[in-house]
Amino acid sequence: MVSRADDRTAAADTIRILVATDSHVGFGERDPIRGDDSWKSFHEVMCLAKEQDVDMVLLAGDLFHENKPSRKSMYQVMRSLRMNCYGEKPCELEMLSDATENFQGAFNHVNYEDPDINVAIPVFSIHGNHDDPSGEGHLAALDLLQISGLINYYGRTPESDNIMIKPVLLQKGHTKLALYGMSNVRDERLFRTFRDGKVRFFQPSTQKNDWFNLMSVHQNHHAYTETGYLPENFLPEFLDLVVWGHEHECLINPKYNPEMNFHVMQPGSSVATSLVPGEAATKYVAVLSVTGKDFKVEPIRLKTVRPFVMKEMILHQEKGMKALAKKENNRTEITRYLMGVVEELIEEAKADWLEAQEGEENDEDLEVPLPLIRLRVEYSAPDGGRFDCENPQRFSNRFVGKVANVNDVVQFHRKKASAARKATDGTELPEQSTIEQMSIDSVKVEKLVREFLTAQSLTILPQNSFGDAVSQFVDKDDRHAMEMFVNESLTNQIKHLMGADNADEDDIHNEMDKFKSNLEALFAAGHLKKSKRAKTKPRPPNWDSDLDGEWVDQPGAVIHSDNEGSSHEVDNNEVGSHASTTLAARGRGRGGKAVASTRKSAATKAPIAKKGRGKKKVVEEEEEDGDEEDDIVMLDDNEDEEEEEAPPIKPPAARGIKKPPTAAPTEAAPVTRKPPARAAASSAAKQSKLSFALQQPSQAGTQMSQANGRAGEKKVVQELSDDEISDDDDDDDAFEPPAPSARSGR
Repeated sequence: MVSRADDRTAAADTIRILVATDSHVGFGERDPIRGDDSWKSFHEVMCLAKEQDVDMVLLAGDLFHENKPSRKSMYQVMRSLRMNCYGEKPCELEMLSDATENFQGAFNHVNYEDPDINVAIPVFSIHGNHDDPSGEGHLAALDLLQISGLINYYGRTPESDNIMIKPVLLQKGHTKLALYGMSNVRDERLFRTFRDGKVRFFQPSTQKNDWFNLMSVHQNHHAYTETGYLPENFLPEFLDLVVWGHEHECLINPKYNPEMNFHVMQPGSSVATSLVPGEAATKYVAVLSVTGKDFKVEPIRLKTVRPFVMKEMILHQEKGMKALAKKENNRTEITRYLMGVVEELIEEAKADWLEAQEGEENDEDLEVPLPLIRLRVEYSAPDGGRFDCENPQRFSNRFVGKVANVNDVVQFHRKKASAARKATDGTELPEQSTIEQMSIDSVKVEKLVREFLTAQSLTILPQNSFGDAVSQFVDKDDRHAMEMFVNESLTNQIKHLMGADNADEDDIHNEMDKFKSNLEALFAAGHLKKSKRAKTKPRPPNWDSDLDGEWVDQPGAVIHSDNEGSSHEVDNNEVGSHASTTLAARGRGRGGKAVASTRKSAATKAPIAKKGRGKKKVVEEEEEDGDEEDDIVMLDDNEDEEEEEAPPIKPPAARGIKKPPTAAPTEAAPVTRKPPARAAASSAAKQSKLSFALQQPSQAGTQMSQANGRAGEKKVVQELSDDEISDDDDDDDAFEPPAPSARSGR
């Protein structure tokens, strides 16, 4: 018999974690029936955390359904977190790792150690593909929750082609927990990054075998395409348990992977975002108890989830339907039969929901929510017969007041034996079997576009970039993504043809196809940046959104200027050049804006930008590589690697210096542009960089002496004309100083 003292000892060494993922708060919030489903389920999850008296909550991505959640969604999430996570109970977890390496922002420490707030149950979360960072400052909705002290946002991936994963180290009693996290990265790019060995995992330097290694990811779990998922064998073998987000099917019981020697748990979503079989499974969360290197999982069924029942049927296999196919005007009989099937599904959904409520107080007063019903009917008739089915929406509207999805209760589809088909305009379409395998609810946009474009022969538009633009239009609600993509592709193709002086009329098609193929290769290799959102003009002060509609939806709101920086715009000299494309691929990192601005100014003054372009491009690439190596030095824990990887500091005196166009080659004094008033801040930033990299004192002295030499030259120069300064140099002077200070602040 186990004594109470032993129970208390075991409890003191046990870390209890409530595990959930894919809450999708804000999904369908404009739906009059289902609008509150998402935040009600999330509130139930947080209430369970308080009732179960857990030590922490782990969320594996997609807390919000949009990366710009509405005020209502943000309010409901903050309300639930504050109601259930704040309290007088002390948090028994001890933070052992350096919080500045795990959390970023103004308050880069774990929230329960903040002296100004009293957090009883800390929440740790990564971001998913729906609530990912975007926009100015590269901020996510989770950054707002972290800055307010409600959650701990960890597992960031600032560079998708160079990922370093450091754990959050927690301890309770004798149990040590290493919490790893990797927020969502585009699946194809992450697959390539793992394949190239650019993902690095860090382990605690002491007692490696005593830590329970728990990791949360948010990627495709199944191989929808060859590289569009994260294989389990890409993850390190030292992990003990992986919490897998993004997949909505609930597989709450951990499955053992004998090859990698770790378990995988897939909690699934807490709200049905699509009417597919995976969403119809019962929704659970789990309480994970970790004691030493052992763990156990306690599933808990969610009770506030709207009931959902789905059924698939082949009409001619149903009793009496085969004979009905040969009868004329059989629509009434078919409709009556299918209505009876739907009524049975409604009763089944109600009974299932009431079963989940057993044990609740006042069971008799519970009001059953309207269920979600989906009936998929394959209505291919046998030879010589025909099924005359009613319009799906008209059929669905018969159940108003009985179901929650009154527009898509039934889904009709027909099986065809033809191997291929053509549209009325002669356009080739994919095989019918391929389309039927892709359910309209679960199909991925990129896969659908790829299937249709494979049968086409595009001449100007790159196929993979086309699919990305469609994904931005559908997934990110970017209304102008397609328009911007087409305009940019046409502009780039015209520039390429204008630059091909020796191209004859017969060779134009070959040149266009070659240019398109190069763009597709660059995009597939990750060297070409994804499309950005279209820039819009400021809204007029007298614009009334209620009367005139949203300003961003108006055709005149989009900026179509050639001076605008374009994510797909590629100079003809840069297509196929690895140096230039490497620079473009890092637009998502800290140096992205400087590069984009440089290209913008270069486009405004083309004659000056072309002069000496090749030489300038090499200098910029070397500086970008140097910055990347500095980041590795600052984040890497291994001092030996710092000494090996620290790049030499380049003297910046050569940058920003350009001789006048009419000057002789032997002119002694080069002309430099007088920098702005923030030169003092730039000097201080470079001083902090030098104090960090102590391996190069001689080079540091050289750099400072050259900087002093430049200061002397600036006293001589009083006024310069625009022709004496290249645009590339202006942008470099303008954007160079803030970069080191931003890195030293991490």
